[in-house]
Amino acid sequence: MFAAGNVTIYVTEMERAVRFYTETLGLKLVYRFGDHWASVELGRGLTIGLHPAAQAVAAEARKGSPSIGLELTGRIEDAMRTLAEKGVRFSGVADEGKAGKFAHFEDPDGNPLYLVELNWKHVNQGQGQYPRG
Repeated sequence: MFAAGNVTIYVTEMERAVRFYTETLGLKLVYRFGDHWASVELGRGLTIGLHPAAQAVAAEARKGSPSIGLELTGRIEDAMRTLAEKGVRFSGVADEGKAGKFAHFEDPDGNPLYLVELNWKHVNQGQGQYPRG
């Protein structure tokens, strides 16, 4: 029934958003329609749609909104160092024990994202069909 999907992020400046997601985070720009829409992709099927906000949405209004997780292939500290050199600010690292490590940050419009270094020994004990690690 479904072919694909995306998470839509509302942005105030398309050019700045595209630069952040492609140059800073290193995601692939799939297509762009001027300042009306851009799709960027990460690895195994995460597509983020960038769409202009009708008006700037205050950070307080985004509280409780979904957060986009970016799963790492290496150490979280290395990824944080690389992104910090590009101006990304983190709120620290949360070591969630069995689950892994998480580092939260925001895009230029205040949309929440996080890096995750999963503990695959723990994840593979769960239900589902995606063994890794």
